[in-house]
Amino acid sequence: MSNAATTAPAPAPAAPPPVEKIKIKVDGREVEVPKLLPNWQGKLEPTTMLQAVQLAGGEVPHYCYHPKLPVAGNCRMCLVEFGTPMMGPDRKPVLNEDGTPKIAKSVLPYEPQTPRGAIACATPISPGMELYPNSPATKQMREAVLESLLINHPLDCPICDQAGECKLQEYSVEHGQASSRFVEAKVHKPKAVDLGPRIVLDDERCVLCTRCIRFTKDIAGDDALGIVNRGSYNTIAAWKAGAFDNNYTLNTVDLCPVGALTSKDFRFKMRVWFLKETKSVCTSCGTGCNITIGSRESTIHRYEPRDNDAVNGPWMCDSGRLNYKWVAREDRLKEVLVRGAKAGWGTALKEISAKLATAPQGSVAVVASARQTTEELYLLKKLAAKFDALTDSVARNGEADKLLVSADRNPNRTGARLTGVASAELGLNLPRIAAGIANGSIKTLIVFGEDVTKHGLGGDLLAQLDTLIVSDILPNATTAIATYLLPGCAPAEKRGTFVNVKGRLQKLMQAVEPKGDARAEWEFLLELVPHVTGQSGFKSIEGLFNQMAQEVPAFAGLEWAKIGDTGVTVQI
Repeated sequence: MSNAATTAPAPAPAAPPPVEKIKIKVDGREVEVPKLLPNWQGKLEPTTMLQAVQLAGGEVPHYCYHPKLPVAGNCRMCLVEFGTPMMGPDRKPVLNEDGTPKIAKSVLPYEPQTPRGAIACATPISPGMELYPNSPATKQMREAVLESLLINHPLDCPICDQAGECKLQEYSVEHGQASSRFVEAKVHKPKAVDLGPRIVLDDERCVLCTRCIRFTKDIAGDDALGIVNRGSYNTIAAWKAGAFDNNYTLNTVDLCPVGALTSKDFRFKMRVWFLKETKSVCTSCGTGCNITIGSRESTIHRYEPRDNDAVNGPWMCDSGRLNYKWVAREDRLKEVLVRGAKAGWGTALKEISAKLATAPQGSVAVVASARQTTEELYLLKKLAAKFDALTDSVARNGEADKLLVSADRNPNRTGARLTGVASAELGLNLPRIAAGIANGSIKTLIVFGEDVTKHGLGGDLLAQLDTLIVSDILPNATTAIATYLLPGCAPAEKRGTFVNVKGRLQKLMQAVEPKGDARAEWEFLLELVPHVTGQSGFKSIEGLFNQMAQEVPAFAGLEWAKIGDTGVTVQI
């Protein structure tokens, strides 16, 4: 028997404590809901009536409440009739004849026959409580609140940019009255107020929910907005003209439940019901915010944040949101060029395959942008492995903020590292590639998505190459001297995956068609790589990802179908 000491197995992780639940009734149906739920800061607080009704599968109309903002309780749209168990003098529940607790509905103290509602967004539940979100009394309260909110609201839905996404419009149909009893002159407030460089405010449409104020102060950390004047003349205002200018102002347009805050960029461009919505990922930095691309007839009209608590929640920065206009630039690369002359894809790929097939080991180098999809980086790495080629990506760094903007301006730096195209520190091999070109050992350079003339490989150096193969979207100094120029696609024009700085693997889906002869890089690489390496490959993005997942350790066990709309976390 060996005398070697045996290592005790590591203790199993402790099971999370059971979630304490409360039994209540919602419209007569008994349900169990958690006693505590995370608040807007992620801290546990008593579950509110509104949350309980939502967990029971119901809805409580609301304006000021938002799950990611502090509770204000000022719109009163969420009033709900409720009852609590009656308590006897001995502080024990009073029971009905059948043994069930007797419920006392809440009423006005000075009018015992009139139900008293509670604001569901801020009122915690208690054991045995009964909620009546669809009772006649609750509906009457909603009608009264909505009638009050509409007293001074202008009837300008036909020209309002929020039409189709307006909660005031929806609730007035679902919970409002058919006609107005208001005959007095409406109070007029400022219209088309220039609140900042990206936001226009119409105070007449505002219902004073204060979502914009709370977001700006508590989330963005810029206490720029507030309420001025009194009574019916209350308005939202910035502390100084044009002062509403942080990098998250456009989130207030998403938050605004009515048409008070509108985006100067999207204002009057397109009716929202005409837009096709595509789930994708922002490619402006390494955070990888989830977005919805709004497009029509192959034209992108807006980016909006898509809720994903693992990445960005419901927010995104203004710079990322507006980073789409370059996709439609008139100078986009749209033609395949061979030695400066227009050619077809078949001709170009055939010539490139023939040249690479005879390239000696070590004579090829690859610079692959960390803005390419993971699948494209994987294919480029397979191509590089055929020649034992030097590979690298270009680093992009900037200033991070405390909310969403990452200091890493490459959206797929992690993907470049996991596929082996780049090391942990991007740019380390660029000087070696430059030296190899200078001494003549590197004869062929493949560049995807980078202007390498800005990163130590100037035009004079590139002129020493026998072959310069370039794929890009916009023209630059590198594309101008390419032997073979292959027009690529913007992220919104193709499918694939990115891995953000925290290891979240996420899908981007195609929203619009590419311009001219441009093709998604993974598509033509799937033709080129098998011809050069002799390895067979899949012809679809789904099959390509599944093949990559079998060969890249970080993606082991994954399949395209398992990624989902919000992505999965991989080991980085």
